[in-house]
Amino acid sequence: HHLGSFSLDVAKKSLDIYDDLFGQPYPLPKLDMVGIPEFQAGAMENWGLVTYRMADLLIDPVRASSSQKQRVGEVVAHELAHQWFGNLVTMEWWDDLWLNEGFASWMQKYAIDSIYPEWKIWEQFIVDDQARAMMLDALASSHPIQVPINHAEEVEQIFDAISYAKGASVIRMIFAYLGEDAFMKGLQLYMKTHQYENTDTSDLWKAWEITSKKPVSKVMASWTEQMGYPVISVLNSAWNQQAGVCKLTVEQSWFLSDGSSPAESKSKLWTIPLFASTAEGEVQLGLFDSKRKEITVKVGKSSWLKLNGGQHVPIRINYTEDLLSRLENGILKQELSAEDRQGVVLDTFALCKAGHMDPASLINLIGSYKSETEFTVWEAVATVIMGLDRPLKNNASLSSKFGNFVAELIKIPAQKVGWEAKEDDGHLGRLHRKLMVGLQAAFCHNSDTVVKEAHGRFEKYIADPFHADTAAILPTELKSSVFRIVLKNASDARPYEELLKILDQEEDIAEKKEIYFSLGYVNSRELKRRTLDWCTSGEIKLQDFFYPMSSVSGSSVEGLELAWEYLQEHFDRIRGMLANANPMLFGAVVTSSASGFTSEEKAKEIEEFFEGKPVDKISRKIQQLVESTRANAKLKILLESSDGFKKYLEEFAN
Repeated sequence: HHLGSFSLDVAKKSLDIYDDLFGQPYPLPKLDMVGIPEFQAGAMENWGLVTYRMADLLIDPVRASSSQKQRVGEVVAHELAHQWFGNLVTMEWWDDLWLNEGFASWMQKYAIDSIYPEWKIWEQFIVDDQARAMMLDALASSHPIQVPINHAEEVEQIFDAISYAKGASVIRMIFAYLGEDAFMKGLQLYMKTHQYENTDTSDLWKAWEITSKKPVSKVMASWTEQMGYPVISVLNSAWNQQAGVCKLTVEQSWFLSDGSSPAESKSKLWTIPLFASTAEGEVQLGLFDSKRKEITVKVGKSSWLKLNGGQHVPIRINYTEDLLSRLENGILKQELSAEDRQGVVLDTFALCKAGHMDPASLINLIGSYKSETEFTVWEAVATVIMGLDRPLKNNASLSSKFGNFVAELIKIPAQKVGWEAKEDDGHLGRLHRKLMVGLQAAFCHNSDTVVKEAHGRFEKYIADPFHADTAAILPTELKSSVFRIVLKNASDARPYEELLKILDQEEDIAEKKEIYFSLGYVNSRELKRRTLDWCTSGEIKLQDFFYPMSSVSGSSVEGLELAWEYLQEHFDRIRGMLANANPMLFGAVVTSSASGFTSEEKAKEIEEFFEGKPVDKISRKIQQLVESTRANAKLKILLESSDGFKKYLEEFAN
């Protein structure tokens, strides 16, 4: 019973929040939530009887990590939002799936933020949702939020980060544009007008137009009916400190992750709600719906200016050198909000990857985060660090210098957070420690102090893994990082065998996943191969077997090569295993086995392998995988040919 108490509490509080928010009380006499031992999705919002994967409903209140707790809380809040948005009012047809899923993805954040404001869920949204959506949506193989669906089964391919995370991002944008009052009133009007009916996207726009008197349909059409998003480039800036204003000339264009500019990009235009942040606060600058525009921003005494203030809109900003160096100073002094500090580093990485900016500017900018203290901002910096690390892996000299740079960058922040739990940690403190120890596992796994710390905790853990005191020695938060450090440095198979033994006794699926995500990091090729054989032996549930696969591919260059060879060798057998499963599972297996290559040759090899294979249901996933591989190959060349980037790492090393 105690395993369900957390979800039950979130469910009760969420229902109360939604009753008020939608202006319609939950209409059924009961709501059951059921955990199912083998379930291919995360959960399903059946009206009054919501079904879940066990790991997304039940958690051990003593052992559960902050990330498990947050995941369960968000899944419950998401499914219960569907009781209104999806069940009480249902979309007419599948092409409006995005509104159903995107809206519930926005609502889950709203509910969790109301229940646990100290989790800073909207700050986490920037990396967890907005950045994830923008990574996928910067590919030419992306799709519009609203996709024409001719046959119901076609919808399987759009249950992705575009429908969920980009959907939630444009809802967050419209919330900022309309303001809370008009947004909520429009939502209540929509629910009242359309309960027990079918609707399409335009019905919600109309309700918001009535309550806000703003051109919602015009704004939203450019975000839902065409794929992708724009980059706003600042062509020139004139800073008048005396008058306290900055005049900018800005231009918008379609942003693609490989920096290409296809013919159709000339005709693409977005209606962009513009916001700016300065040290004086945040201002709305109206709508930007032309190719080019002159804007004047009141900056007062502020020495910096950030466009897309608050990261309300899923766009990139390309600054002039002067504006970027002003922002660097603001970041060093932590004058920008956490959302804005995240936005600057994420945008700069994307622009660098697309070839719009020299990698030297990016590495310089990353250096200005050395005194950063917020977990949510470190999450963004870590995303960028890992994005640079992958293409450098095949260049031993640059990879080693970059690794030293990261180790030095995180040294003081990691020491501050430490390995020991503190009484005042709270939810975000625990997440911060998990992230910092994770970065040490990736970049300091050869350091004597790190190895000693991990080994000491590992030995005490395996001596009595289920003892109550063990949770303090090796909390779930640190498990996968500690396991990876130990496995990478293992001189024999003992640690690997010990973890398999614990897996056999462990009943908590969330705890099992910590081991699944680590096994492939073992430094023996033979044991990596054994992990892949074990994944597909039938000993591990179909819903989970791609987790250990991803640990092999994510472990090293050799691990990725091995996982990809394995998929090719056993393709028909693995496809057979998943014959009756949702195609999303097969898509996850493919990306778990082949994500992370950084050469044109590999992109071609992946393309050629799947040509003529029966993979229609995951064809978009494969296109995206190939395109991402090409974008990473291009980034590798950019990094290797940037004298400024190499010089920065050289000087840093000296």
